[in-house]
Amino acid sequence: MARLEFGTFLAPHHPLGESPTRQFQRDLDFAEHLDRWGFEEFWCGEHHSSGWEMIASPEMFLAAAGQRTHRIRLGTGVISLPYHHPFNVAQRMVQLDHMTQGRAMFGSGPGALPSDARTLGIDSLVQRDRQDEALGVITRLLRGEERFSYDSEWFTLRDAALQILPIQENMPMVAASSISPSGMQLAGKYGMGALSIASNSTAGIAALPTQWGFAQESAAIHGQTIDRKNWRVMMSWHIAESREQARNEAVDGLQRWHNEYNVHVLGRPGAFHVEDKWKLLDEIAGGGAAGAGAAVVGTPDDLITAIKHLQEITGGFGVVLGFANDWANREASMRSWELVSRYVVPAFNGSVRLMQESADFVHDHKAELMASAGAAVMQKIMAHEGASQAMATTIAQMSKKPARESTFRPGAGVPEAPAEA
Repeated sequence: MARLEFGTFLAPHHPLGESPTRQFQRDLDFAEHLDRWGFEEFWCGEHHSSGWEMIASPEMFLAAAGQRTHRIRLGTGVISLPYHHPFNVAQRMVQLDHMTQGRAMFGSGPGALPSDARTLGIDSLVQRDRQDEALGVITRLLRGEERFSYDSEWFTLRDAALQILPIQENMPMVAASSISPSGMQLAGKYGMGALSIASNSTAGIAALPTQWGFAQESAAIHGQTIDRKNWRVMMSWHIAESREQARNEAVDGLQRWHNEYNVHVLGRPGAFHVEDKWKLLDEIAGGGAAGAGAAVVGTPDDLITAIKHLQEITGGFGVVLGFANDWANREASMRSWELVSRYVVPAFNGSVRLMQESADFVHDHKAELMASAGAAVMQKIMAHEGASQAMATTIAQMSKKPARESTFRPGAGVPEAPAEA
């Protein structure tokens, strides 16, 4: 596999109680922070209920983020296609691409929250089929095909064509994938990337080894080609300088996220209220030991080991997306991402490999290198006229003088120079 890229997935999952106005601004600060620290991708999702997930329009948020960032790519993670007319989705993605100077990425899904679908009167049984149907239309529009009409039970097009195409000739596109094969099958059908959202759960990790196979089979059926470099795998982490520090910083926020959101609000299957916060941390993060849980709460080395383990069991992927969480306070969370940029990213993109090889080479040859340098200095000294006699005179004078006090001791004052011999 080529070098690994890194980014974030901001659902978001923000605890209740904070001003949404301030939270939007803090999320924009977060995008700016990741851009400054060299991360490649920033994804945010679409949700309309639950209280914790409060970005209703990823396109609007990313347009604002585009004005405060310079290089990081900005993706809709994801637009729930059954909620929208496909023509409007295509139009908004084109505008986002222009407003971000060609940094937009289009991610789509069927809709994650049953409460959103219920509000819009959409039967959950048709959501994945509607995502598929909408993708077929949107990809034609973004390619700039000739005007076409389309009749569906839930939308209609008449002589449709976009009046503006994206800046990017091939805008990155991904389909969200959970535990079922449908997302990966769509990725294969349309020759696009995949975003494995459930890979930060135990069940999701267990499903990962077979996921890419679904995409490959679908691509073969539909005459498409796909590449693992366009497979994005999500992980949860909180990183600090020591494992103990990371655990202390994350334990309370993780418990609140689990008990108040996953259990109380969503009622996720198999999720139960846990009173012992340390027991919960060990269950979710495996005590910080990489590969032992669905999340990594520990050191940069722990995260490096966990990513390598994930690469081994999946066969490889192109992008690691850290799930943005509020387990720790703001300062500790920001520092966690800095540590990933400073120590984890270089372990996978090779930027420090040659520096280490250089240090090792100098270490292995330091004796001969220093001897050679010393010989060169002496050669120049001795080549100077009178240098040999001057050096001999200096050595003789030094042998006649007592050693001058040169050690500073507090309160002793400045030592006087000894009288000349």
